[in-house]
Order: sequence, then structure tokens, then C-alpha cells
Amino acid sequence: MQTRSASNGSFELNDRTALVPELDLNIEALKRVLGEADDVSFRPFLIGGTIRAELVNIPSMSNRQEIDNNVLKPLMQSGDESSNDLQSVKMRLLPVMSADEAGTIEECAGQLIKGYPVLLVDGCAGALLLGLVQWDKRSIEEPQTETSLRGPREGFTESITTNLSQIRRRIQSVKLQVQSHSIGGYTGTEVCIAYIDGLAKPSLLHEVQSRLERIDIDSVLETGYIEELTEDNPYSPFPQQQFTERVDVAAGSLLEGRIVLLVDGTPDVLIVPATLATLLQAADDYYNRTVYSSFLRFLRYWTLMLSMILPAVYVAILNFHHEMVPGKLLASIASAREEIPFPTFVEVMMMQLAFEVLREAGLRLPRQIGSAVTIVGALVVGEAAVSAGLVSAPIVIIIAFTGIAGFTAPHYSLEFAIRLLRLPLIILGGTLGLLGVSFGLIAIAIHLCMLRSYGVPFMSPFAPFVPNEMKDTMIRAPLWKMSRRPGFSSLQNRHRLAPGQKPGSSKGGGN
Repeated sequence: MQTRSASNGSFELNDRTALVPELDLNIEALKRVLGEADDVSFRPFLIGGTIRAELVNIPSMSNRQEIDNNVLKPLMQSGDESSNDLQSVKMRLLPVMSADEAGTIEECAGQLIKGYPVLLVDGCAGALLLGLVQWDKRSIEEPQTETSLRGPREGFTESITTNLSQIRRRIQSVKLQVQSHSIGGYTGTEVCIAYIDGLAKPSLLHEVQSRLERIDIDSVLETGYIEELTEDNPYSPFPQQQFTERVDVAAGSLLEGRIVLLVDGTPDVLIVPATLATLLQAADDYYNRTVYSSFLRFLRYWTLMLSMILPAVYVAILNFHHEMVPGKLLASIASAREEIPFPTFVEVMMMQLAFEVLREAGLRLPRQIGSAVTIVGALVVGEAAVSAGLVSAPIVIIIAFTGIAGFTAPHYSLEFAIRLLRLPLIILGGTLGLLGVSFGLIAIAIHLCMLRSYGVPFMSPFAPFVPNEMKDTMIRAPLWKMSRRPGFSSLQNRHRLAPGQKPGSSKGGGN
């Protein structure tokens, strides 16, 4: 609290000081809290030519034109309507849509660094926080990491207000609820929980709220901070939360009863809970016809499996199970490896690591040359390695197909988990043969069945097996058959489609 000294009438100031009627003391306290912040502007002026006032703002984060036209000009020319009462200033003198009152220096400083101009008036034991925030932001563009042949091209941006407006434009319902949290001792990052009341499970919503509330950290700069601090198993290679830059994916997840977490300053959002089935769904699966989508999704499942086990199986068969390879093929492989000085296991590990290095280099280089370096590097390294007799041509084919198959994963985090598991499987295949690969796959299956995302089984609806929810997993059933929402995320209002929606079921129609 702020106390007055009886001897000289001065005020003792601290960070939580209440505002007082003396303008000079309020300005002194605010400057003390802000420190040496040279980008903060203090603009003194007179209201109606008689009452002292001061406008404090950060010019780079405020709408200067609105401040000049709708704040300073009306107050300075107010004439007989001048008053040092905050309500009078707020209601009659300021044509500003948002002007909230503040009662402490700490509140003024906290909102000031977020971009809100602060108006202090002499004789008023309070201040006005003006909703004239404005800063540069990136325009809405198509997401680069989640391309789609069909569907909307709009993606999220770094502005949380823009992201929320995009979601509300797609879901125009009063049931769409948003809860805001401030996380980060220094950054004060705004984190919003978005859900549809009546669709999301109350227990799931409570779990999300409790996990966010227990976070105590200095800074939050990206959704990865929230993901790592709230996931169920931090040591699992598999992602337990889905992230996306696509507005339509976030809206579709909300309509399934899931919850979306938005973090200010990052262009992607988190969707919880996540399952293996949801991580293998692409946005345009729902925009194409069911036959096309089902074929591509089925192909996606099998190519990811091949991407994970193919190098390990190749090593295991050549080292321990020659009888499984047809004679002509075995002779061709043997002739290709005739001059190779390394065993098959070493060949595969060398090429796999070389592929990972080239891939990482392509990501870190500027976009204009990154893809060219990756392609040229792979061709040059592969051809040079074969020509020099360091690796055989079949190994180059295996590693190339493995890498290409991994690109079919719709979500980068899932594909990265597959890449991590590929190396231990190669080691098991090179030491124990197909038995070792089988042990590795069993261990992965057990881990997946034990994994949870906000309490929801990661393998749902495969394990536990739910027959009625298999319509949107390895295949995508027609929309008129998917009449119920997933049970893992929604218990209320499960029906999302009226009966009788099958095309051609109507008896009417012209001749």
C-alpha cells in the first residue's frame, strides 16, 4: 500500500502502489517501476486548458493516429465539459471503444508494456487504460508445413487475436468458449483455451486447466513450451499433443469435442487429446471423395510402417536369414556387395546417418537453396559412395525409399518419432536378426498401448478396440456414415449428423 509521511507529506512508493490524486507522484512511481525504458513516451497536456494530464504509451505498440484524433484532440479542446472525474473523461470526452480503469501503478505498468496507452489525470486516484493497441503483424498466408491440394488456404499467424477471430469466423456459435491465462514471469504470454461448451468433456477441460495453472516458468515463447510442460509422458518419442497451423483443422477438432490451446506469438496451436489415428489424418482427407481418401490413408499407414522397419529387416535378412531371399535376388545383392569393405549393418548405419545430416542441413539453410542442397547432396553422396565402393547400390535404394516413405506422415512430430525408432531397430536387426526386430516392434506396441494423452489412450480406438469409431482410422468412411463424434473426446451431444443423409435416399426429385 501507499502511505503518506506525516513530516513532509511525501509518499513512500513501491511496485504495488495505489494511484493517488497527485499526478506528479503517479508519474514518479510509474517511471520508477519502468526503469530506464527509453521507448516509453510521457506526453503531458491540459484537459480543456486547465486540468493537468499525462498520456503514457509505447509508440511502436500504439495506434498513434487514434491517440491524436480520439484522445488528445478531444480532451484538449473539451472546453466547458472539462472534468477531473474519470467517469466524465471516460464517458463524455473519449470516443474510444475500450477504456478500462486501473487503480494501481503495477496494473498500469503491466498493461502499458502490452501496448495499452495509460491516461493519468491530476486529481484522479486512478487511470484509464485505452484499447488502442497496434503493432506490426504478418498477414494471413497458407501454411508451409501442412500443404493441401484441396481446402482452405488460410493459416494461423503470430497474433492470438487474429487466430481467435479466424476460429470464430468458422464456428459462429455462442457455445464456442475461450478462457485466457497469462503464463511466464517475464513474458506474461497469453495462452487461451478454446472449446465448445456441450461437446468437450468437462473432465478433459478441467484437466487442461489444472495443467496450465500449475506451470510456473519465466518465459513462454512457443507452443513447444506448453507441450513439454503438460504432456503425460515426457520421455516418449511419440507426440501426445497435435499441433497445426491450419484453421480448418483446429475448427474441425473443436467440433469433435477436443480442446485447442492458442499461444500468443506463435503461428501454430495445440490440439488435445491426440491419438495415433488423429496424427495420421490429413486435412484434405475430408475434402476429397471417400474412395480417394481411404486409399491414401491406408497407404499412409503402411508406408510409415515400412519407413520404420525396412532398413532393419534388410539388415536382419542379409545377416541371418539368407534363405528368405530368392536365389536370383540374393545373387544380385551379393555381386553388388562383392567389393564393399563394410558389413551390411555398418553400410546401413552410415547411409542412414548421412541421410539425416543432409536432411537437417536442408532445413537450416535458407529456403531458396535448402531443397537444392538436399537433393543434389543426396545424389552426389549416394553416387560417390557407390562409385568408391563404400556402400552397395541396394543400400542406397533402401535408404532413399525409407526417407521418401517417411514424408507421407501428415505431422512432422510423428515422422520424427519414426526416424528416432528406426536406428534402434536397425541395431536389433543387426545383432538378433528378425527376432530382434520383432522384440523391438513388440516393445513399441506395448509403449503405444500404455501411452496416454490427457488420460485418453493414445491407440484409441484400436486399443481399447471400439468398432463404432473405426470409420475414421485406417480408412475414411463417407461423411453420411460418420454420424457420431469420437467418444474419447466428447460424451455430450455425440450426434453431429441427422439420419437419412445418404445420397440417393430421398424419394423425391424431378424426371
